[in-house]
Amino acid sequence: MVRPPTARSAVPGVGRLGLLDPSAAATLRELGWDNVESIPVLWSLSRAPDADLALTTLMRLREALEDGWAEVDSALRTDTSLRGRLFALVGSSSAFGDHLVAEPASWQVLRRPTLPDREELLTDLLAAVEAVPEPSPAAASDGQGPAALLYRAGISGPEAVPLLRRRYRDQLMLLAAADLAATVENEPVLPYQVVGRHLTDLADAALTAALAVAVARVCKDGPCPVRLAVIAMGKSGARELNYVSDVDVVFVAEPADAVATRLAAELMSVGSLAFFEVDAALRPEGKQGALVRTLDSHLAYYKRWARTWEFQALLKNRPMTGDLALGEQYRAAVMPMVWTASERPDFVPDVQAMRRRVEDLVPADLRERELKLGHGSLRDVEFAVQLLQLVHGRVDDSLHVAGTVEALTALAAGGYVGRDDAANLTASYEFLRLLEHRLQLQRLKRTHTLPAFDDEEGMRWLARAAHVRPDGRQDAVGVLASEIRRNAVRVRRLHAKLFYRPLLEAVARMDSDALRLSPDAAVRQLAALGYVAPEHALGHLKALTGGVSRKGRIQALLLPTLLEWLVTHRIPTPACSPTAACRRAWTTRSGSCANCATRARSRSA
Repeated sequence: MVRPPTARSAVPGVGRLGLLDPSAAATLRELGWDNVESIPVLWSLSRAPDADLALTTLMRLREALEDGWAEVDSALRTDTSLRGRLFALVGSSSAFGDHLVAEPASWQVLRRPTLPDREELLTDLLAAVEAVPEPSPAAASDGQGPAALLYRAGISGPEAVPLLRRRYRDQLMLLAAADLAATVENEPVLPYQVVGRHLTDLADAALTAALAVAVARVCKDGPCPVRLAVIAMGKSGARELNYVSDVDVVFVAEPADAVATRLAAELMSVGSLAFFEVDAALRPEGKQGALVRTLDSHLAYYKRWARTWEFQALLKNRPMTGDLALGEQYRAAVMPMVWTASERPDFVPDVQAMRRRVEDLVPADLRERELKLGHGSLRDVEFAVQLLQLVHGRVDDSLHVAGTVEALTALAAGGYVGRDDAANLTASYEFLRLLEHRLQLQRLKRTHTLPAFDDEEGMRWLARAAHVRPDGRQDAVGVLASEIRRNAVRVRRLHAKLFYRPLLEAVARMDSDALRLSPDAAVRQLAALGYVAPEHALGHLKALTGGVSRKGRIQALLLPTLLEWLVTHRIPTPACSPTAACRRAWTTRSGSCANCATRARSRSA
């Protein structure tokens, strides 16, 4: 007797859902999701980056909510936006799962349909400590905005930090959920720049609240007697902050007395305990220098003592909170020095040496997996873009922007970088930043290291969290690995593409539609590279790459690498060198000129 085939259940089993935990079936029954009515919820759960982690966290949330779980269950069945946010969040981040379990009522935060704007973030963080406006001495508005963001907290005791931490974590969770939701449901994808700017607005609001607590603790007996400006640096200054990152700051005060120092120190303490590490190491003289300085003291240091990398760091300075009018005075005073930094001796070699030092800090076995500092990494893009900005920003105000993506756009619009090169590098930069964000969200730790390529489980989670899909030839893990390698190779060639290739295109006009680097700009670029006679060097480049012969085309392909090598391996030439007699009399062995006894100095070929 032949038995009819057993009908396949309409309710997907744990295997079809990708659940591997042995207790998954029992957990689904306990949640009441093992029925036909729950099929949409089950398929959404299966699309979470780590479905087992998501299911385990949801069970923990149910236990924490007790009778309140019925409201969550009902909302998940009807609200696909909430479903996408919650499942994506708890399937990507064990840290946010722990936050939800510790503060179960905070799941309601995820029901908000839109992200709060800058003012709403500020109001929310200040409300956590019942802060009210505090008059800032001598601060005067320019009519374009508030003169100061200075408040006094009503709650400033030990309870202030946990209150601020909880409110900050809720806001960060809402952004992360909106950022991840597209991996589970058909939700809008948040552009990289939107995420970076929102994180920066949240950091500004957080440190404004931390300053309010500092004012209440330090100035107990009367109004705040000093003007204190908090200057954002680095990624915060450029409004391209990470989910988990140190926030670099510099303090300017009038007067820079003990009260100002205590305010700055208290802000750093509260901010570091409640939100993120607040780092003031970019101040003059670094950690050995005074925490707070007057504006005049800052300027005196930068005019006399500052090194090249410090002007590179100042490129991204931005008044963040506190006395904004004083902060704008600081920015207006230091930016002219930033845009003339490329005239300093050995400017480009200094920048290149700093990049090599940073790369040398990465262990050799991690360089292929290090998103921030390794080969073909984020720092490669940032260094090269900043280098071009500093060289050409002296004469082109359109390059006076802080963000990396905005700078690449401006460089392409000004003809300093080819449009295709700028578009490709922007895509690579945003891809690497996306992976960095996903890695940091997993445990809310400051990390930039990819899983090992043979770590199948880690790579599969990252692919799903980054919304990478199979392409018909490879599974999601294979596509992700290919994309990582492809982007690293593209970025690894970045310096030649961004800094040397435009010189050749300027003189040979190989692609005049894509790039319009003028002869003057080419001379500036060569001078910044350290060439003693950039006009003559430009003439040699024209001769080498001119014409349509096979030799000219080959030389045009080889010259970017050769130019980079010549600058990296600097060739000593005599300091005197204006006459043929001096050039003939100079010897490499002695390092001096026999004609005029001048010692040699290192310059580019």
